[in-house]
Amino acid sequence: MRVYLDNCCFNRPFDDHRQTRVRLEAEAKLSVQDRIRAGDIELAWSFILDFENIANPFEERRTTIQAWKEMAVADVEETEPVLATARTLVALGVKAKDALHVSCAIESRCDYFVTTDDRLLGKSEGISAIAMIDPTALVRELNL
Repeated sequence: MRVYLDNCCFNRPFDDHRQTRVRLEAEAKLSVQDRIRAGDIELAWSFILDFENIANPFEERRTTIQAWKEMAVADVEETEPVLATARTLVALGVKAKDALHVSCAIESRCDYFVTTDDRLLGKSEGISAIAMIDPTALVRELNL
């Protein structure tokens, strides 16, 4: 099984845990990471993750997230097929950067695209090429 975690998902453990939802999503994301470390789940990475992470103003977050690139079994580069898929997703109402993330997940043959972005998850009905899910739902689905 292969997953793609978008930038907001990688950042979730750093968010304010006073909200129950944030705390649960952070715990679920950390559980998925444990399974990646154990080799039970494969991680995919991409050029857009690099791009967004480099812009992160918080050094601790930036370096912690960047270290996950070493765990990835796939690293998707910017190619015309990736951009073409992203353009199709933008036409469905997905924001450009989000479309690039989803396109990279599709290109790397991920089973799941994992995000905490409700707006993006709301667009998932129109995207049949990959299952889009939040970290807590993924943990429930995989019985982690």
